[in-house]
Amino acid sequence: MNAAGSGPVRNERQERGEEAHEELIRLLPSPPQRDLPPGRHSHHKDRLMQLIDDDQSRTPVPGSPHTTRPRLSLLRPAVWVPTAALALAGALTVGLVTTMDSGYGVEPSDSETAVVLLDRIADVAAKTEATPVRDDQLVYIKSLDAGAEYQEDGSYEPGRLSEREAWWSQEPGPVKQLALFYEGGGYSPLRELLPPGSPGTPAGIDRPTYQWLASLPTDPDELLDELYRLTRKEAGQEDGKEEAQVVFDRIGELLDNVMPPRTAAALYGAAAQIPGVTRVEDAVDPAGRHGVGIRRVDKRSSWATEWIFDRHTLAYLGERTYLTKDSQMGKKGTVLEESAILERAVVDEYRQRPGSDAR
Repeated sequence: MNAAGSGPVRNERQERGEEAHEELIRLLPSPPQRDLPPGRHSHHKDRLMQLIDDDQSRTPVPGSPHTTRPRLSLLRPAVWVPTAALALAGALTVGLVTTMDSGYGVEPSDSETAVVLLDRIADVAAKTEATPVRDDQLVYIKSLDAGAEYQEDGSYEPGRLSEREAWWSQEPGPVKQLALFYEGGGYSPLRELLPPGSPGTPAGIDRPTYQWLASLPTDPDELLDELYRLTRKEAGQEDGKEEAQVVFDRIGELLDNVMPPRTAAALYGAAAQIPGVTRVEDAVDPAGRHGVGIRRVDKRSSWATEWIFDRHTLAYLGERTYLTKDSQMGKKGTVLEESAILERAVVDEYRQRPGSDAR
């Protein structure tokens, strides 16, 4: 007696089923074809290879005890604050040019490692609780900042780090005063250079408020497309930088701001899809804190932008931009701009510091 499901009856049923299946496929419309944007293929390849690696790492080796990869206890600060509007500050920015110290010049791991790290940071950001910021409030940040001062011969003059406090407007705008700085013992308003009669600068990518950031797509693919669109004009004008570098730098600027956790997670996810993003094993922020870095080198301008995170908590510590080759601007390793976050909060009035009344 034949086993159940075998023999001629089984073969005949199989053939009829396969014919019906093929007929259904012919009747269905063809799926839409869509090419992945530049850089997406490498991102998904990296993710696939990491998943394979993770699966292999979880598979016990014969003759050895089964081990699992340890998971870090991650913590992300609930507040991100703007630091990258230094270009608007003009003469308020104190110049700095230094040679890269120990911790820089370390060869980063491949891009797959950077993608995994950014994915982990995104997971932490997505799970972080953050209180929404009202339009009538201000974002306060205390930081160490410096930016190289441009000279007539095209070089950059060495400077020094300066501690600065800043209060950033969250009004949707348009506004004429973007922020208020306290530096060197005095207060200085940061105003946009606008033509006579201009109503001011509205909220947007050049003045990212909490509400504007909250309006961005939270899907990394859609967000990356939107950032390319918003920076397309800038990419064609800014020192000949690669379009991908302009977007990477802009993401770094946005990440310093107060925003919903899902927006922060999407920004990290978008950064992971930019080609050329690498990991630096030992990165140092301007305050001397060692951590792990995410870096991208722009081959056209020969400089690198590096974000620095606490190695254990993945908290954002600061950012640095430096030369990767000798040029008229300076020698390899020359720091062009840097910032370290010391304290951040949300306050109700200008000149109000965390834990105190306005004064």
